[in-house]
Amino acid sequence: MALKQVLALSLMFIASPLAASQPELTPTFGAPAAGPDARYCLRVEPVTGSRIGGIKCLTREEWAEGDVNVDEAWARDGVRVV
Repeated sequence: MALKQVLALSLMFIASPLAASQPELTPTFGAPAAGPDARYCLRVEPVTGSRIGGIKCLTREEWAEGDVNVDEAWARDGVRVV
């Protein structure tokens, strides 16, 4: 029984540095590049009283006027560029 415990503990000590050395993957991609008149379509919260969310398409400038960074929101809510 002691041998099993020693093996289990040694496996934990070997595995923990390996797990700690693995970098976390974080998305670094922004919205696709497009012309100044391109509209970026993002999912938006449902209107009060509704459970159905919608999709809103605005230019980068229009999103910025509403304090939305398209590059940050794209990974989470991006749908398409028109």
